[in-house]
Amino acid sequence: MSDLITIKGIWGFGYHGVFDHEAKNGQDFFVDLEIHLDLSRACISDELSDTIDYGALADVVVEEITGERVQLIERLAGRIADRIKAGHSEISKIAVTVHKPKAPISAQATDISVTIIR
Repeated sequence: MSDLITIKGIWGFGYHGVFDHEAKNGQDFFVDLEIHLDLSRACISDELSDTIDYGALADVVVEEITGERVQLIERLAGRIADRIKAGHSEISKIAVTVHKPKAPISAQATDISVTIIR
């Protein structure tokens, strides 16, 4: 059985990117999580200990966005996915999408995102 917890639009301000101006000025990043796990115990017990604390997951995401600079959002997404999965053996699959809406590209786009699945 694979149930799903979804958290969308976790915001943080970070300094990630290939270019010097990104490291200097920073920008907004948004992260979506899709976490697959068995929630049957939580459905019966109604206890937080039988699921995953959504607030703690969001805190991990913000720590990674605001933490050590990386050049690629692929790496940022992978770090978030690996850190969350390592801390929660009950997760069977996780998808992390990092949005970089102000990515420096010459074309006009409303969003640039990368999704990593573990």
